[in-house]
Amino acid sequence: MARVLFINGGSEGHINPTIRVVQELISRGEEVVYFTIEAFRERIEKTGASVRTFDDHKFIKAFISGGRDYLLERINGLLLTADIVIPSVLDQIKGEHFDYIIHDSMFGCGRLLAQILKLPAINSCTSFAQTKESFDKILEQFSIEVPTEIVKPIYDKFQSLTVMVKEKYDVEIHSPYEVFCNPAPLTIVYTTREFQPYGEAFDQTYKFVGPSISSRCTQENFDLTAIKGKNPIYISLGTVFNQAIDFYQICFEAFGKTDHTIVMSVGNNTQISELGEIPKNFFVKNYVPQTDVLQYTKLFITHGGMNSTHEGLYYGVPLIVIPQSADQPIIAGQVANIGAGITLQMRSLTANQLREAVDHVLSHSSYKKAVANIRESFRKSGGYHQAVDEIFEFKSQYHN
Repeated sequence: MARVLFINGGSEGHINPTIRVVQELISRGEEVVYFTIEAFRERIEKTGASVRTFDDHKFIKAFISGGRDYLLERINGLLLTADIVIPSVLDQIKGEHFDYIIHDSMFGCGRLLAQILKLPAINSCTSFAQTKESFDKILEQFSIEVPTEIVKPIYDKFQSLTVMVKEKYDVEIHSPYEVFCNPAPLTIVYTTREFQPYGEAFDQTYKFVGPSISSRCTQENFDLTAIKGKNPIYISLGTVFNQAIDFYQICFEAFGKTDHTIVMSVGNNTQISELGEIPKNFFVKNYVPQTDVLQYTKLFITHGGMNSTHEGLYYGVPLIVIPQSADQPIIAGQVANIGAGITLQMRSLTANQLREAVDHVLSHSSYKKAVANIRESFRKSGGYHQAVDEIFEFKSQYHN
């Protein structure tokens, strides 16, 4: 039995794919200590892991203080979280032994902690993977397109933060890529090479295990018998950027007088009473057990987060993607590239446009065929079982 240190941030998209991996590690005899934020304690504890937390308010405040307008500002924000995460983790594990570390690809200073603790490191990548070459090109464009008077202070701040990290924690940061993508000797990517843009560009240290799907925990009941046999359209903007009353009302206008059954999740920050009159063919809830509902769904209108996209495709459902932020435009583009759905823009969206898009996808069998192909690649890829097989193979190199 090995002791595993797991470091993650605090968002659904980064936590959910790891749930079944942690369960599988524990079922095979590993002991897992999992760092995240308090909001995810119960969910992680149900896996059998020991949960420790860091202060998410301080973490978010530090991250945002780096700036939000440019990628390099967000990288600086991640470096500013080092003083929140690293001392907290080191203090809470003082005197303990770990055999290896698994860290998130983006949040939690994983690469830095792996170096400080001198542990074999595994990168848990819940978004699309990125090569250093493609990442450097993005930063190069930033330097070319943005005026020098904006670029220089951001780069200077990056340099001063790397010096600070070196002085405080005695670890070197050689590039912004290291901070943003936390590269490690093994990277577990929760998608397939077929769905990953430029999948052939990644070497064998990247293991594409496919989606790691787990049922969401919920305190609310959703009566699935009400939608069985009705082939509903399911609408959800995910768990973060879902305060979109105008969008929900566009959906009412688009589908309120149609024969479609609609299931719509509006998130916990939206009052259903604010939406006005709800058409009779709509089931509107603050929370919907997504993986359950998708198994009865004929079409998924989604924000295009990695979790939601994977879950829709895994259950064979064509997508209409309306990206909100972060990597969602890239994911939406990839859905369109493989022919599994189409992309719409929230800013210019009308009820007519949304209705026409739904009619188009439902009346062209090519979408269903493309989804069936990618679904097959997902189901053959091994998921969390394969992830743990790869982790154990990696572990064996260090423990002969």
